[in-house]
This record gives sequence, C-alpha cells and structure tokens, in this order.
Amino acid sequence: MDKEQFKEVYRHSLAHIMAKAVIEIFGKENVQLAIGPQIADGCYYDFLLPRAVTADDYKTIENRMREIIRRREDWTCSELTRTEALELFKDQKYKVELIEDLPEDEKITVYRTGDDFVDLCRGPHVSNSQELMSVAYQVRSASSAYWRGDEKRDMLQRIYLYAFETKDELKAHIAWVKEALERDHKKIGAALDLFTFQDTAPGMAYWLPRGWIMYRELMKFVRELQDEYGYTEISAPLINNKRLWIVSGHWAHYVNNMFLIPGITEGVEPETEIKEASAPCSCYSIEAEDTMAAKPMNCPNAMMTYKRRSHSYKELPIRYSEMDVLHRKEKSGQLNGLFRVQEFRQDDDHTFVTEDMIRDEIMRIIELADREYKTFGITYRAEFSTRPDDYMGDIEVWNKAEASLKQILDEKYGEGNYEINEGDGAFYGPKIDLQIKDALGREWQCGTVQLDFQLPHNFGLTYQDQDGTLKMPIVIHRALLGSFERFTGIITEHFKGAFPFWLCPYQVALVPIRTSHNEYAEKVEKALTAAGVRVEADYTDTHMNNKIKKFRGYKDPYILVLGDKEAETDTLSVSMRGSSNQIHDVPLDKFVEMCRKLNAERTLELVNPAE
Repeated sequence: MDKEQFKEVYRHSLAHIMAKAVIEIFGKENVQLAIGPQIADGCYYDFLLPRAVTADDYKTIENRMREIIRRREDWTCSELTRTEALELFKDQKYKVELIEDLPEDEKITVYRTGDDFVDLCRGPHVSNSQELMSVAYQVRSASSAYWRGDEKRDMLQRIYLYAFETKDELKAHIAWVKEALERDHKKIGAALDLFTFQDTAPGMAYWLPRGWIMYRELMKFVRELQDEYGYTEISAPLINNKRLWIVSGHWAHYVNNMFLIPGITEGVEPETEIKEASAPCSCYSIEAEDTMAAKPMNCPNAMMTYKRRSHSYKELPIRYSEMDVLHRKEKSGQLNGLFRVQEFRQDDDHTFVTEDMIRDEIMRIIELADREYKTFGITYRAEFSTRPDDYMGDIEVWNKAEASLKQILDEKYGEGNYEINEGDGAFYGPKIDLQIKDALGREWQCGTVQLDFQLPHNFGLTYQDQDGTLKMPIVIHRALLGSFERFTGIITEHFKGAFPFWLCPYQVALVPIRTSHNEYAEKVEKALTAAGVRVEADYTDTHMNNKIKKFRGYKDPYILVLGDKEAETDTLSVSMRGSSNQIHDVPLDKFVEMCRKLNAERTLELVNPAE
C-alpha cells in the first residue's frame, strides 16, 4: 500500500478499536453501534449511549484503546448471508437497518477483532492490532449527530479521533487546529463587532456598522472591476410566482431549498387565514397558482430581463450583473456562521453570448478572477464539473458544452493541470469551479463559471443573427467571490481579522492624549476624511492607554497618538498594527497621502509611514 492507502486502513481500523473500547467502558448491553468511517484527519464513530460523553471520558477511551491494541488480536473477515447477518446483529438496530437497506445481491462482510467484537464492514483493515501500535491518535471531540443525517431520526453521539502515522504529525496537526480555532470567523466577527446572528432569523446575518462598512467595500471593489470589464448591473424582484421557477426548472430540482409564500385557496376569509403563528394553516397550498417563492438564485430574473425585448447579434455579449439578496432554505444542523447561511448576496452575472464568443468571454472571466484573487493575496486552482444524473436538456448539447469548457481549461492551465469532477455540474450545464487556498492551506470553492444551453431554451430567448434568422443565445453564469457572506468568513480567517488597509472598517484611529488635544485631532480627522480615509476617534476624557487598547482590539491598521508636540509641529505619532514601536514626527500631509495611495492601490500590506 502507498501512504494514502495505509492512512485509510489504519484510520478505519482505529474506528473499530474505538467502538470496541466504548463497548468495554459502557457495557455491550448499553451501546448501539451506528457507523464509523475514516475522515481527512482521523475517524469517527456514531453511538447511542446511556449518557453523554464528556471531555473527562476522552483519556479513558484513549487508554482503553491502547490496552486493546496491546492485546495484539487478529482481525478476520467473514462473508455472511443476509439471514446470518441479521441474526448476528439482531440486538443492534442500526446495523439491522443498514443490512435491510443493502441490495439483494450485495456481498455482506463482517470484521472480527479478537473473539468479542464484530462489526458490519466492507474493509479493508489491518490483519493484527499490533500494526496500529506505532500510530498516533487522540480523541478530538464528541458531538451530537442525527442518525443518517435525518433530524427526525435518533440523536446519536459522534466521537471524533485524530489519527496520524507519527506523533510529530499528530502534534503538528493539533497545532494547526489550534491556529484554525483562533482564526474562527465567528469568534473574530464577534470580537471585531462585525456581525451577529439571532434566533429569530436563523442563518441570516445581522451586519453591524463595522461589518457593513466592509461588506460595502467588497461590493464597491467588485463593481469597480466589473465596470472596467463591461458589466451592467441590474436588480430584480426578490420574490417571484412559482410559474417562473417551473419554467427555469428550479421548481423540480430545488423546491425543497426554497422559502415559499403559499397561495390562499378561494373562499377563505382573511381573518381566518392564520389562527396561531405556531400552527400551519390548512388554507395554504404550494399547488396554488399564486404561490410565491423567495429567489434562491438570480438566473431566472436575468432571463426575464433579457426576454423583455428583441436583440440583435450586434448587442452581444450582454453582461447582466446582479447583487440582490438571495434566500436558500437549509437544515438547521447545516448552518455554520457565514459559511452556510440562508440569506446572502453574490457577485452574480449572467452573460448572453453567441457560440463563437464563448472562449473569449470565459477567458475574460478568468482574467477578472486572477485580478480579484490577487488583490487578497489568494491563490486558486480550477476544477471542471461534468453532466449530473439529473441533467436537463439534450445530451448532444451537453457534450458540446463540456467540450468547449475543456478546450478553454486546456488552453489556460494546460491539459491535466485541473481536476475533473464527473457528474458534479449544475442541472442546466457544465461548470468550472475555482478553489481558493487560504493562509492555513485550506481550500474553498468560491468562483464558478457555468455554461448554460438550457435556460435560454426554456425561456425562449433569441437574438437576430447577421443573416436575419433568429438564434438562441448561450448564457454564462458567473460568480467569482461567491457569496459575499461566505467570502467574508473566508478572508476573516485568512487574515485573522487583520484585514488589508483598504478593506478595514476603520483605517485610522485617533487618540488625543487629553481633551485639550481634541481640536488638533479634529483637524487630523477632517484631513483624512477628505482624502477618503475611514477614521474613528475617541474624544472622551479617558486614559490614553485605554483608548489605544480599544482600537488595537479592533485591529485598526494605524493608531495616531496626538499631544502637545504633534499639535505644535503638525505631525503624528503613529502605531502600526502588529508593531510595538511608535513612529514619531510623521508629517500629517505625508501620512494622508500614504493612506490615499493605500486605498487607491488596494495594497495588501501596511506601509511604514517613516519610509
């Protein structure tokens, strides 16, 4: 086996060892086993237990695992009939369910560890527990998990285990995890007063003043670049009648992820529509013709905008950018800060082109992506996703679209220098996904470029060609940052809250040493504000150190301490973020010009004003 194959085997085997340890600790009669797969940094196992597992149990589980491994027990694989398997696991309800759900012709195997533990499993595994003696592992955490991810099923306990080939690898990974936790955007977002969430609107961020400044700067950045590349921004209704979603195909493919505003059946008096807010009303039906839905994506509205009048080939490409609010209904257990939300905006675009424009237009999009990601100091790689099982339209059209995208990727990145995800395209067309990499080496799917031959057909879109005939345009769906919410979460963790100067909510903080220095501080604030610099100041009669501590907590790039000397000489004493040294005698006009330049160039790093 190569290193990666060995990882899978020892991690999966450790999941069985952990299950055996839990049974020995809690008693066989008190444990129901679910599933225990290997994962990227170890493994986990789901159990139904008589009590909650706490951090106090972690060492107990680890020690029992070590004891089991030291027994050097043999592992044996056996093939069973369905009847034999059901009899063997008759007291394990989740195993019985798994067996009953297997296809009739499925090969059923079990693995035994010693004489007293057996688990339903395809394998493979180690042949003897002694092969695990050199592997380093540690219980990571315990959390709740619904059986089969269904919130209507049993709530189980999932115990996670880190597992690596050596102690040094385990130690390095735990240090990486600690750093990742310190970069948690939810923690940083609260500390910097950027956003919050409330139970009354699950998965929908409340953007606080500081966070909303950042959000608007992101949109401003995107709009400026899009203006340069010839995009035209539109805005469309946030709710639409279900007929629109039926035509687009989203009703058939996406209705379970949409927020619906049901129609009201005839003959029902308005005052009887809702008796209690907590109870569903029988007069509501998604079958009604007047059922409305909050839009989960902008595509159909862009189609309707194009369809409003006739078009000539001379007008193409037409690039409709849109940044309206979108809503997608998610399961509560899937929500995760800004990474998985139910309300968001995208840097969305739908470009209408002729077939011979596809290559040049997508190349322009990738060039735009290069510029956007470079501004944040982020690298990326491309992935190509092909036709899914639930695709819409003619297979020949799909083949043509996939061939077009593959040719573009080969030309841009070189053949074989991108990943192909078979069956992972959108239902209306193949796509290119752009995976960005953050400061911790984690990858995030943000950018997407989708080629669509289906929606123009569904909406009956046409343009008059050079020969006078009507032809159907092709649509390129494009978002590069993805959702602004998710991207904000990513860069919050990437920069650890120390954002580039141009993006910071407040770029310069003013600290008058005493209230007698407020007049000079106001002069400095006025000069900076006139130059387009975002300034916050503390004019209260508070000790200077407390003011500085507050602004450092917000990670403001520059803190200006202003006293008698500065007021007399029209200079500044500057503290740069990340430095404990104060820079004195910085001319005010020089500092203002430096800040103006940082904003204009959207510089990634701070500049020392003394240089």
